[in-house]
Amino acid sequence: MQMNEVKDELLSSDIRQLGRLLGDAIRSHLGDPAFDRIEHVRQLAIRFRRDHDEAARVQLSDALQALSQEETTQLIRAFSFFSLLANIAEDQHHIRRTRAHLIAGSPPRQGSLSHAVGNVFDAGQADALEAFFKDAFVSPVFTAHPTEVQRKSIQNCQMAIARLLNERDRVQMTPDEAQQNEEALGRGIVTLWQTRLLRTTKLSVLDEVENGLSFYDHTILSELPQLYSSLETMLAQRDARWEDAELPNFMKAGSWIGGDRDGNPFVTADILRATLARQADKVLDFYLGELRKLASQLSLAQKLNGGSDALRALAESSADTSPHHADEPYRRALHGIHARLEAARFVLCAKGKSQEAVAAYASAADLLADLDVVHQSLVGSGLRSLARGRLRQLRRAVKVFGFSLAPLDLRQNSDVHERVVGELFAGVQPGLVYTDLDEEQRISLLLTELSSPRLLVSPYAQYSEETTSELDIFRAIREAHSLYGRESVPNCIISKAASVSDLLEVALLLKEVGLLRQDALEVDVNIIPLFETIDDLRAGPAIMARAFGLPFYRGLLASRADQQEVMLGYSDSNKDGGFLTSGWELYKAEIELVSVFKEHQIKLRLFHGRGGSVGRGGGPSYEAILAQPAGAVQGQIRLTEQGEVITAKYANPEVGRRNLEVLVAATIQSTLLPQAQLQPSASASAGHLAAMEELSGTALSAYRALVYGTAGFEQYFWESTVIAEIAALNIGSRPASRKKSTSIEDLRAIPWVLSWAQCRLMLPGWFGFGSAVQAYLAAHPADGAEVLRGMYQDWPFFTSLLSNMDMVLAKSDIAIAGKYAELVKDEALRVAIFTRIRAEYTATLEALKLITGQEELQQANPLMQRSIRNRFPYIDPLNHVQVELLQRFREGKQDAAARTGIHLSINGIAAGLRNSG
Repeated sequence: MQMNEVKDELLSSDIRQLGRLLGDAIRSHLGDPAFDRIEHVRQLAIRFRRDHDEAARVQLSDALQALSQEETTQLIRAFSFFSLLANIAEDQHHIRRTRAHLIAGSPPRQGSLSHAVGNVFDAGQADALEAFFKDAFVSPVFTAHPTEVQRKSIQNCQMAIARLLNERDRVQMTPDEAQQNEEALGRGIVTLWQTRLLRTTKLSVLDEVENGLSFYDHTILSELPQLYSSLETMLAQRDARWEDAELPNFMKAGSWIGGDRDGNPFVTADILRATLARQADKVLDFYLGELRKLASQLSLAQKLNGGSDALRALAESSADTSPHHADEPYRRALHGIHARLEAARFVLCAKGKSQEAVAAYASAADLLADLDVVHQSLVGSGLRSLARGRLRQLRRAVKVFGFSLAPLDLRQNSDVHERVVGELFAGVQPGLVYTDLDEEQRISLLLTELSSPRLLVSPYAQYSEETTSELDIFRAIREAHSLYGRESVPNCIISKAASVSDLLEVALLLKEVGLLRQDALEVDVNIIPLFETIDDLRAGPAIMARAFGLPFYRGLLASRADQQEVMLGYSDSNKDGGFLTSGWELYKAEIELVSVFKEHQIKLRLFHGRGGSVGRGGGPSYEAILAQPAGAVQGQIRLTEQGEVITAKYANPEVGRRNLEVLVAATIQSTLLPQAQLQPSASASAGHLAAMEELSGTALSAYRALVYGTAGFEQYFWESTVIAEIAALNIGSRPASRKKSTSIEDLRAIPWVLSWAQCRLMLPGWFGFGSAVQAYLAAHPADGAEVLRGMYQDWPFFTSLLSNMDMVLAKSDIAIAGKYAELVKDEALRVAIFTRIRAEYTATLEALKLITGQEELQQANPLMQRSIRNRFPYIDPLNHVQVELLQRFREGKQDAAARTGIHLSINGIAAGLRNSG
């Protein structure tokens, strides 16, 4: 047995045990005949997947077609739950191997904080770390995009099972304890099996808020402060200068949930207020719990340690009259802090009891000041070790989370801003049609109004519902700043930003509600353009240069520390131009933005709108950050965490901690130890750039010709995928399309990618690459292959691009995709389009193997190969069943059971693939 097989034996054992316990639950609930049917399908699927056995394929198809609707539903649930259990086992195995690596004292792994910090010190860059942390900002931003199909109840069951597996790994159990653990696992799996997989009602925005907040309970609130402590300790061990240092707040987790209005009419001013109140309640409740635990621990008697004068003053001001605490100043002080925080919670969240006799904390800074008194008293009394425990984590939490928990971004489409501003201008200048003005006229009009002290909004005018709603939500931001601080809603993001006037329109709306003061040239939020389509990415640098050339806009930036954030859209650029061109245009846009910002002496922060799937900019975060062009990170980065990826990354505390570390480690390395973005040779660099431009041009033509230039492609897409059924799923508050149409242009990128993943084609993650490489090799017969291999070996951008495509292709299955193609009614259309797709798929596989030198997909990633080997025999049958159900449903058998079966299969396939949306 090879070393990797030995290491993975525990994983195989876990999967076998979980599968056996699931089988026991199925037998108990459905009986032996049902279990035997499911097991028969499982064995056939394994034979087909492992041995490419054609007889097994025929038998599998026959077995699935013979199932009744009820039997089909039972099978879907069984395979879906197995995929969920396999996910748990894989996560636990990753934790197990990481811990074993650390316990053995092995060299730090790439992507870990210790690896990044060690590299910095080894490179003699230790002095640069202090400056790095002063200006650094790293922020994963949670969004509520509807690819997370799991119910929270299912997630809770999974976490209970994961805790039991983790307990078994960490504790040396007696035979009795091991038996109890096994029985608890069995109960957990029975509970999972008996829990409904699908939601019966559509999620509201506040439901999505609650789902997002659950990850703070699991991971963020505890693990993020601990990350700071670990990093501080790591630095102190390396350099005495860091002995008593406390790092600045360089990392926060942000959110869009409850603030993202783009295409979501359900995000209103009241929803924004409710979201912020719920976030505040979550974090204040956490602080209150920590204060109670801290008070129980700091039982120091006054005679033994009386504390500082400031500490005793805090104790005396406390309302704690318990005679048992009379000689315990720390407890009394913490009791007083707790009471003031309870009062603040009542003011901010209307929770708890009114504390009229207690002065509520007005801000998180006031709370921190009192906690600092406790800290300084302990340190001054020689009790530094006590100050470095729970109190240290609580003080860091208050610094990071404040009273608002997470910075909430506001996002809206530029078209909406344009209509609102147009209506406001028409109200004061009858006859003015704002939309008829060209760009220069708009800029002139907007700058004139922005420089004027007057307001356009009149309390006596009647505005449209859209304008009223937009003004209300900007007013709600101002309220939030008063209640929770400016950090509560720090950003306004403009979707589909395509001009300087798009930026100035938002500035005008901010001025109307007092968030921008023209006399002082101050603005209270960041105005952030989101460049999404290929054309927008190409125009973005010029738009920013034009904005920086406006004295008024430049003055606003001075009030924001001369920093401008720009968001880049991965999803829509991919849907617009395909995988290869999207990646290349994003890369080029970053290079040009770096140049523009440097010329104008403005600090750049990029916000990467990455999705879960490769087709939406997904893939490993560490490699993605290191693959950024030189100067694009500069110690600051924000990136979205979307859909089912949030659960995969942050539901488990240890996995979540690892993902937070990866973001910090990659940012440190990319800023302080940038890799050579191209080969040292200038001629080689120019050759790589030219080759990439050539590849992109061909790939774009191939992709656009298929998706937007082929007659009937829209029909093919809607009939060969589950897009119609996805649109009906209760998986998010946002509609699947921006308009009521079946147009691909109007379809959101999320269901677009999820639909292709469900049919195992993954088209947005690879289409066009094969044609591009074929054309390049034909144009450069002498050295084309050598150039492409050199790009793969020496250019992190190209390496990451191909690595992600490799993963997508490994999860694809052209034979299964062919079964979905058979759902297209028009045979000529089906044959014409699928033949093109299959030819491109074959060409892409050949091109990838030629460039990378691999003989098989994921050859360099045995962990992914293992995952595919373990789970695909359980996903494949779900695809076959889904096709069968879709055929029945579209032939008129549209009862509730058939619809439920389809939705269950979508859920199960998404769970098995993990990063499919």
